[in-house]
Amino acid sequence: MSDGIYILANDVVYDQLVALLNSIEANAGREIPICIIPYNEQLDKVKAEIASRDHVTLFEDSVSIAYWDNFATQVWQNYLRAQKSWREWGFPELYRLPMHRKLCGLDGPFDKFIYFDADTLLMKPIDYIYEKLDKYDWVTNDFQYKSELKYIFDGSPELIQQIFDQEKLNRNTFCAGWFATKKYIFSQATLANLLDKLQAGEADVMACAGPDQSLFNYMILRSGISYYNFAFHDCEQATGNHWSSQFDVVDNILYDQGRRLTYLHYMSIVSSNFTQLCAGEDVNIPYRDVFLHYRYLKSPEQRPKSFKRQSLLMRLQKTTTSFFNQKINNILLNYRNLKDRFTK
Repeated sequence: MSDGIYILANDVVYDQLVALLNSIEANAGREIPICIIPYNEQLDKVKAEIASRDHVTLFEDSVSIAYWDNFATQVWQNYLRAQKSWREWGFPELYRLPMHRKLCGLDGPFDKFIYFDADTLLMKPIDYIYEKLDKYDWVTNDFQYKSELKYIFDGSPELIQQIFDQEKLNRNTFCAGWFATKKYIFSQATLANLLDKLQAGEADVMACAGPDQSLFNYMILRSGISYYNFAFHDCEQATGNHWSSQFDVVDNILYDQGRRLTYLHYMSIVSSNFTQLCAGEDVNIPYRDVFLHYRYLKSPEQRPKSFKRQSLLMRLQKTTTSFFNQKINNILLNYRNLKDRFTK
């Protein structure tokens, strides 16, 4: 069986993508094929980067992309509470629809795969993740289950209790920015059944701020496929992975109380911060030197030698422009900022 990695990306996250690709090459322990799933058609830089790497390809199965776009569209267009909320927030009718393309990996070339959001960095070999997929259909490694349920499911308690097994609900929720699974884990009959249930009213359990995350959690829990979370089943050895935690840095590898991280996730930090940093602007990003190390691992001569501070006017404009987006990001971030403190 072939192992692989999928990443959802476009040119907007180009600098983060390069850093992630380099971290995988440096820390995965072996060469693992990587496939980039297109977030949209803004791919000029991404395609040039792919052309420079022998083991990286672009996902070009238009039938699969259309299928999952349509699947997500049918879910969210018929979810009236989500539609009402997004209108009130000034969001489009299909908010963050391309994020659901992560599921294209279920149709792709790899029999077993790990999905990485572009705003992550790999810190250590991942063969143990693939090995766990020999026994389980879906594998995660985060402490989402210790957070408030409302960030995944915020429907009425009565409906949530009616739909889900409470014990599984308490231990099986996960962050959709990183997971591992296998090809074809859902049959067409299973997907049709899930869609029928969602359109019949079960969609009302899902939170609206992170639609792909809510839908993925629903699909895993409702389908009953086998699930394993290292952070739940082996929590004494599991590390944090979110940038808000305090980690030790040794030779550009992060450690949590002496334990090497699997990955670092920059969730909720806007991509423009990384773009500006790589353009030589003095942007404060956690573990900035670690990020820059991997971003310029193969082109150290291009790494900025110094950083210029933005003018007060530019900083005010940037703050104003990002204010409303950050409000939404803060909703998603609240549960992450303290989770490691509660899990130590």
